Amino acid sequence: MSESTTTVRTPGAPSAPTNPWPALWALVLGFFMILVDTTIVSVANPAIKAALDPSTSNLDNVVWVTSAYLLAYAVPLLVTGRLGDRFGPKNIYLIGLAVFTLASLACGLSGSLEMLIFARAAQGLGAALMTPQTMAVITRTFPAERRGAAMGLWGATAGVATLVGPLAGGLLVDGFGWEWIFFVNIPVGIIAFVLAVRLVPQLETHPHRFDVLGVVLSAVALFLIVFGLQEGQHYEWAPWVWIMIVAGVAVLAVFVWTQARTKSEPLVPLALFRDRNFAISNLAIAAVGFTVTSMALPMAFFTQLARGLTPTESALLLIPMAVLSGVLAPFAGRILDRVDPRVLLVPGLSLMVVGLVGYVLLMNTEAPVLLLLIPSAIIGVANAGMWGPLATTATRNLPPQQAGAGSGIYNTTRTIGSVIGSAAIAAVMQARLEANLPGAGDAAGGDFGGGGGMPPAVAEGFSTAMGQAMLLPAGVIALGVVMVLFLRRPAHLAKR
Repeated sequence: MSESTTTVRTPGAPSAPTNPWPALWALVLGFFMILVDTTIVSVANPAIKAALDPSTSNLDNVVWVTSAYLLAYAVPLLVTGRLGDRFGPKNIYLIGLAVFTLASLACGLSGSLEMLIFARAAQGLGAALMTPQTMAVITRTFPAERRGAAMGLWGATAGVATLVGPLAGGLLVDGFGWEWIFFVNIPVGIIAFVLAVRLVPQLETHPHRFDVLGVVLSAVALFLIVFGLQEGQHYEWAPWVWIMIVAGVAVLAVFVWTQARTKSEPLVPLALFRDRNFAISNLAIAAVGFTVTSMALPMAFFTQLARGLTPTESALLLIPMAVLSGVLAPFAGRILDRVDPRVLLVPGLSLMVVGLVGYVLLMNTEAPVLLLLIPSAIIGVANAGMWGPLATTATRNLPPQQAGAGSGIYNTTRTIGSVIGSAAIAAVMQARLEANLPGAGDAAGGDFGGGGGMPPAVAEGFSTAMGQAMLLPAGVIALGVVMVLFLRRPAHLAKR
């Protein structure tokens, strides 16, 4: 497989800034904002459903507010990484930030669920333009032996953002209304835009041909699979739903086959997967994305509906996660340059399993609510050992001309995991509700946003259903523990 790229130096632009940290901090602000939006909606789902979809009892409708964002985020990532290589990560980042900020305004002004879902898809497109550029800048401006600290900041941002989302969502929903989880992005987006213009350098560009066939095949495959998973429960897993999912898997297989045979520049350079650490890190981050996204929904519905907490009270239970993740992740990043990544990843992912199992045991109507702080703290420690170490391990050996492609692939697999997690947890939640509350699904579903109005008998069955659903992300992240055991010791450590 050939990669016929040439390097083009942007006039007056250095290949790397003398001090890359200011640029990284500027990019991290926008990265933080888009990741917050991945999870901020979870805590607001009951309020959104009550406001825009009060007449139905099906969970799948409102879950599409999250899934539309994630789907529009995931599909373009492969090509947006290439766009950063071709036109410069700074330029593509700024375009994506502008799209995201304007789409946030449209979300807040939405008067129907359909309009909100459409605006969230536009948000996802903006996020897709932005995300690969942050990792590409790190890869291209920090040497491999010092990249751990930078990726530690990236990892802290990713971990904290996915946890701050529900907390910020709860405060904003209770204080101002669900619209403000989107309006708050506008001033943040403006500040992030100004900082990026001033601090992010113009880096060398690398012209690429774009694999149009690959773009189409990947988009079709992802849509068929995710739509089938998302709507399967709603249509009682009719034969056509399974046909759609199988067709999606088949198209995905064709996509991989075409990538292997492409003579010029494939959308996904499969040669990158010859690096075992890159390949395994991609699989593991998909498991992490699946887990983090899927765990948020049953927790939000359990705490607010079965236990009668407000969105703010529900989100406050996540404070130990956010604090411990944010405090520990930079330290994990600094030591990562000196140790085998498995030293951090195996205990980090294992603690995630422990924390989720802790949630399962406590998701009932009798356990004191404050005990939920314990698994929250465990997961906070786990996050410090997941995000940064996986990102560093994946990008350690990427050549500069493939920085955009590699980061695009990595973020695609993470986001695909999140999309599938969102779709899968909706189906599992609905299935467990029907199993634990036969004939009472309407009673449970009709009280979304009611906050504590659920009858005790219904609340008990509802809690059991949400706890059983939480076993899904626990099982997936347990597979992640097995995956990282097969990582190799980094080359720069082997030389010592």
